[in-house]
Amino acid sequence: MSSSSSSTSTRTVSRNVTYSDPNRPVPKADPNEDNFINSLRKKAKDGNAHKAAIDDYLKNWEADKRNLANTEDATEERRLHSKTYTNAFYDLVTDFYEYGKFPRYVFSNVGWGRSFHFARMFKDTPFHQNIARHEDYLALKLGLKPGMKALDCGCGVGGPLREIVKFSGAHVTGINNNEYQVKRCDILAAKAGLSKLCAAVQGDFCNMQFADGTFDAAYGIEATVHAPRLEDVYGEVFRVLKPGGKFAAYEWCTTEKYQEADLKIKEIVHLVEEGNSVAKFYTIPECIQALKNVGFEIIEYKDLAENEGIDADALNPWYEPLVGSYNIFDVSQWGRTPLGRTITDTMVAALEFLRIAPAGTGKVSKLLNSAADNLVIAGKEGVFTPMFFFLVRKPEASA
Repeated sequence: MSSSSSSTSTRTVSRNVTYSDPNRPVPKADPNEDNFINSLRKKAKDGNAHKAAIDDYLKNWEADKRNLANTEDATEERRLHSKTYTNAFYDLVTDFYEYGKFPRYVFSNVGWGRSFHFARMFKDTPFHQNIARHEDYLALKLGLKPGMKALDCGCGVGGPLREIVKFSGAHVTGINNNEYQVKRCDILAAKAGLSKLCAAVQGDFCNMQFADGTFDAAYGIEATVHAPRLEDVYGEVFRVLKPGGKFAAYEWCTTEKYQEADLKIKEIVHLVEEGNSVAKFYTIPECIQALKNVGFEIIEYKDLAENEGIDADALNPWYEPLVGSYNIFDVSQWGRTPLGRTITDTMVAALEFLRIAPAGTGKVSKLLNSAADNLVIAGKEGVFTPMFFFLVRKPEASA
């Protein structure tokens, strides 16, 4: 889940919200660091920047909370500034995504992992195997193979990129607006011995630095949702693909069950947006139309969260990893339970009080816990999907 690029300078808009200055110092993180506590300790040396970043980020959703029934103006303002605050968001949360929370990082130093996305959750299958299969599915649909050049739109720290390289043998270039994640991606690729087959570049996926027709294929995994408008990123992908090139993605969308007039459900979805740096989710029909608007030919699409078909009995819900369990034989699940999240918040508060963690870390933890809780509710209600899959093609005749 990463995104586009730097944006506008500080300004105060009519609804009295001050947005991030892209030139302001950001929380410092060491991309070479592989330990969660050590990473927080290093960030604590510049705690004021960290606290200012989270406080500033949260202001982007204050207007909606004051008037949830009318969020159109606030949504447009967030879209205008999304590149800046999404970059700040990933400065704040990447360590939590990668290393995880208590007790998982205490015992194994492994959190959600280095692939920041959901997956179809097959029963009796380890979590990370389901994650890798979800990534490999895109490579299979794109027909990636040695000698091909593919683009990863919003590559995060490169978990999917490295998996797809190993699965397909194709060369993959990832684009990401976040400097820390780009550096981390390159470091992890080098450690894996994959530097010759992949690269990460810092840039805006709505205004890419690549020449027309550079790539044979492209994919995005829960990242293009950060674009101010879907046409912005889809149009750029169309441009940098060779004629006949395919684009596959998993998009975050609201489903036909979502109704804006239901303010209870709207609040749940709003909290998911806030906790994942999304200006506003598009609907599935809007996603399909955006692809058509920029010139793509639709090959296939399906909401993979529906768990329908002959394999339905083999699947748990996509949000199952967020629910957690008190299984005494698998302590890694404890941190995802309500008790585990309470312990997480308490532990983070203690680290912040002791100045081991930077000021504002507790707010980041609460933001992510709120997002997780509301993702589960939205999933159970069927109003949201993190895996609307599509496969499209740039026409052969396109110049």
